[in-house]
Parts: sequence; C-alpha cells; structure tokens
Amino acid sequence: MPAIALNHYNLRAPRALLLQLKEFYCEVIGLEAGERPAFDSFGYWLYAGGQAVLHLSEARTGDVRHTGIATSFDHVAFSCVDPEGMEALLLARQLPYQVAFVPSLQQKQIFLRDPAGNGVELNFTCIS
Repeated sequence: MPAIALNHYNLRAPRALLLQLKEFYCEVIGLEAGERPAFDSFGYWLYAGGQAVLHLSEARTGDVRHTGIATSFDHVAFSCVDPEGMEALLLARQLPYQVAFVPSLQQKQIFLRDPAGNGVELNFTCIS
C-alpha cells in the first residue's frame, strides 16, 4: 500500500537543546505547541494547520546524538506566508539565511538552520 502523505518528523535531543528547538520552531517558524499523548518521555508535539508535523523527544540517558556529521538528511520544508515578515524576523534575530527563487513554481524559498543544525526550507508562493 502506498504512502499518501507525510505525517510528521521527529527530532530527539537532550532537554536543553530540545527547549531551544521548541522555541525556534514556535517563535521563528510559527508552529504551535499542542496536545501530546502521555508518553514516558519528555517532549512536545508542534502543529501546523491542525496537524502535528514535528515531534520533539528528549534523548534517553546514554543516548548519544551526534551533530556535525555527514548524513543523507538535508532539510525539512514548510509552506509559509508573508516572506517579508519572515525575513524581518530572521534579521531581527540575527539568524543567517539564504534566499532562492523558483520561477517555474512562482516560489520564493528561504533556507536556514535550526539550533541543532538541521536544514529548514520555507516556501512562499510569489504573487505576480
């Protein structure tokens, strides 16, 4: 049976980094913290448009999560609105980013990194 949609992705990190990730994805990207089942571990579910798209889970004791290593993961992408507002927010927070345009899709893209170094792509429909 084929997959029909992406449900969510999960980031697992020590609690201090987990809190930084929550702040970044809520305050910068615009996701909203919402209901999460009563799991044995600490964490958050972050929502976009009523869908829990990002699960943040605390790393277990002894669970080592390497950063700065080569992997096949490049980035996650979100559909967004208000590119000017986003750029103003990123500048105000002094977060580095790059901008690209995809004329065939009439799309502006903003690329940045979260506090763990994961790539994040923000897609905005350009209105001609």
